[in-house]
Amino acid sequence: MLSFRAKIAFYLEDVTTAIGLTVNLLILALILLSLVIYVTQTYPLSATWQMWLRQLDWGILSLFSLEYLIRFWCAESKLGFVFNIFSILDLLSILPLFFGFFDIRFFRIFRWFRILRVIRFFGSDLSIFQIKTSDQIVFTRILLTLFSIIFVYAGLIYQIEHPINPQVYRTFFDAFYFAVVTMTTVGFGDVTPLSDGGKMVTVLMILTGVLLIPLQISDLTKQTLKSGTQIDYPCPDCGLPRHDIDANFCKNCGAKLLKKPD
Repeated sequence: MLSFRAKIAFYLEDVTTAIGLTVNLLILALILLSLVIYVTQTYPLSATWQMWLRQLDWGILSLFSLEYLIRFWCAESKLGFVFNIFSILDLLSILPLFFGFFDIRFFRIFRWFRILRVIRFFGSDLSIFQIKTSDQIVFTRILLTLFSIIFVYAGLIYQIEHPINPQVYRTFFDAFYFAVVTMTTVGFGDVTPLSDGGKMVTVLMILTGVLLIPLQISDLTKQTLKSGTQIDYPCPDCGLPRHDIDANFCKNCGAKLLKKPD
């Protein structure tokens, strides 16, 4: 029988049971809500709305802090947990609000990748526009990667430039527009950074746009083409879930398929 700590650790990662799926969906909802609050607070709002959003964000922050402590308590290797990349991102998104440092709540968007586990839970029978779940996971990962990188860069440039250049970087959308234009190397020139930090982030945006985005777009294109030539048909030996429509043998282990895929 699992101990109480082991049960907590299981449900924090599990999406195959009702409790685990509910816990993970609630965490996803809180992450999304916290990002919406962050973006909304960059717009001119009344004092009342600012107060309500600030209190709501502090409530979410408290829940995230509690979740971090629980995960640390449940971890078998405390050191491994502390230096895990997602744990570091969680900690970075929590500490600034406690100590008044640079606000990097936008890093929480990387935690949204846990949606991949939720999609996988629904199984291969789920399809959208004839795209099976295994393809949806790849599509979702690529799109999340692209959007997350742009979102984080927009948050960085907003936090750096807004205090010294509020007329240009008025809201998060202005920063997001600048990030998209810069990373796609369009470069209209209507929005430019003034600070050295902003210029450095801009250089990183350009390098990321040149190196990473074409790779992600290429993967997305390949997956789109592949999804039209493959069907879900598991290999009887190795269990490889998908094969080409005209395949007679498994491309992974070479075993003969029991029947020709329809």
